[in-house]
Amino acid sequence: MINLSDFMNMFSQSLNQAFGDRVWFVGLQGSHARGEATENSDIDTVVILDALTADDVKTYNAMLDTLPHRELLCGFLSGKEDLLHWEPSDLFQFYYDTQPIKGSLDALLPLLDAASVNRAVKIGACNIFHGCVHNMLYEKSEDILKALYKSASFVLQAICFQENGKYINRQSELKQLLSPDDRIIADTFLHLKKGGAVDFEKMSETLLSWSQKQLHKTT
Repeated sequence: MINLSDFMNMFSQSLNQAFGDRVWFVGLQGSHARGEATENSDIDTVVILDALTADDVKTYNAMLDTLPHRELLCGFLSGKEDLLHWEPSDLFQFYYDTQPIKGSLDALLPLLDAASVNRAVKIGACNIFHGCVHNMLYEKSEDILKALYKSASFVLQAICFQENGKYINRQSELKQLLSPDDRIIADTFLHLKKGGAVDFEKMSETLLSWSQKQLHKTT
C-alpha cells in the first residue's frame, strides 16, 4: 500500500523544484482524500499554478515521469484565473471534494451560490439521461452503466446539499439523508462499486426513470 504522506511530500518537493513560488494550490481528490483507497486506487491530485501555458503542461508531465507510481497518477492542472472563470456548477463539487495540502480554494466560495448547485443537479441529470438512453440503444455496455451510476452519485451529493445544506462525500453516509428513490440509486452505485452483479436492463431502466424525475423538477 502506498504511504500517501511520503508520496505527497515527494510530489510537493518536485512541484517546488519545477515551478517554485508559482504553485498557488495543491490538493487531493478521490478515494485517497476520502480515506477509502485500495492498493490500486488512482492518486488524484489537484495543482493550480499562478497561470498555465502549454510549456507548463510539458514541464508538469516531465515532472510526473520522475515520480514513483506514475501509472496511478491522475488529476487536475490549471492556472488560477482559469479556475476562477470555470463553470460554477463544476466548481461546487470541485471545492467540496478537494482536500487542501497547500493553499486554499476559498476564493471560489463567492461563486458557489444556490444557482450553481441547482445547475450541477440539472446538468448532471441531463448527461445521465442522455448517456443512459444512448447506452441502452447502442453500446449496451455494463462499464458505461457503472460509470453513469458513478456520475449519479455526484448528483446525489448535490441534491443532499440542496435539501440539507450538507456536503457528504461518503456514499454510505450520504444515503441516510436521501429520499427512498434517491437511496435506490446510491445503493445500486455502492453495489456496483463493490463488484456486484449487473442487471443491465433493470438498472438502466431505474437510472433512466430517476434522471427523468430530476429533469422535470423545478428549483
